[in-house]
Amino acid sequence: MASLRTGNELRLTLSVVISIALAMLLAACGSAPLRQTPGTPVPAVRSDDRGALPAPILQAKSRWTAVRWNELPGFSEDALHEAWNAWVKSCERPGPVFASLCGDVRRLSIAEGAAQRAWLMERLQPYRVETLAGASEGLLTAYFEPSFDASRKPDAQFSVALYQPPVGLTRGKPWYTRQEIDSVAQVQAAFKGREIAFLADPVDALILQVQGSGRLRIKQPDGSQTLVRVVYAGSNEQPYKSVGRWLLDQGAVRDASWPAIKAWVQKNPGRARELLWSNPRTVFFREEALSERDAAWGPKGAQGVSLTPGRSIAVDPGSIPYGTPVWLESSGATLRLQKLVLAQDTGSAIAGGVRADYFAGWGGSAAELAGRLKQPLRLWVLWPRENGAR
Repeated sequence: MASLRTGNELRLTLSVVISIALAMLLAACGSAPLRQTPGTPVPAVRSDDRGALPAPILQAKSRWTAVRWNELPGFSEDALHEAWNAWVKSCERPGPVFASLCGDVRRLSIAEGAAQRAWLMERLQPYRVETLAGASEGLLTAYFEPSFDASRKPDAQFSVALYQPPVGLTRGKPWYTRQEIDSVAQVQAAFKGREIAFLADPVDALILQVQGSGRLRIKQPDGSQTLVRVVYAGSNEQPYKSVGRWLLDQGAVRDASWPAIKAWVQKNPGRARELLWSNPRTVFFREEALSERDAAWGPKGAQGVSLTPGRSIAVDPGSIPYGTPVWLESSGATLRLQKLVLAQDTGSAIAGGVRADYFAGWGGSAAELAGRLKQPLRLWVLWPRENGAR
């Protein structure tokens, strides 16, 4: 596989004309025929974008309507090589529709943006994503990978356990609630020896559970420190309830951000459990070693590939299949986005035809963005043309 492209790597110095010619040659001569999913219509479009548009495509939770490339806002301005890094990652576990494109994707990972853009227009057809009711505007939020100090053994400072899946947990079957896990001795016995590490703050543990993964700087019994990643390994299959929403409904806060929630707990320590128990859902983890190379990427999403900050999104797979390149447009008070992203993850709160969660990365700025971003969204999937049809 070609090396991943970063901001520090050298860009090719080939002229735009030569790059475009190379991309056209690859598309015309070097690509295997595409395999379409059952029921996908045969497009009748020309590469010059003047032919008839293909018929709409119906998904379980969305409807895709074919459009011209000039409908995609900002398409000529995006730094496509950043998205190409995420696409190369998707090619580690591609679905059948995109597998035959991965050879071109890898070869073009070091090409100029003009060549990448020309290849997209030659090989793919944009479709506007709509709800089954016909709405083309939805909701964009963001998520991040939190990072906390932890201890391998409990002590006076670190006493909040993160657990592996307990004995007796069955996937798809509701298990005990968060309150029962915290208060029933018989349930607590199922966690004996299942502790991964201990945090200092129960709200931090909840943040990890809501985000689904995180980085821990673990203090070992000998005093050394180890950097690890904890990733989602299961849940108690109870419904998720927002603790921020619980506080807002009670009029306890006006701001439901994580800093505001933590501040409320500090002022109301006697009600901390009441707050946490308002969300019956609990998530369990597994520990992964975090090498220097792994630390440059996010955790693995539902597609099974590492997430790329700013270029990976979580979607409802009933609307958009994993591994699909997606053009995203969102404008609001927090952020303005017009860019190519890859559908590589999902989440329990990410449901509906036009819905996405934007992976912001890790660190303080990512946490701040994830806490603030909630704004309108439009999406276009970029779907292969039938058998390379022009």
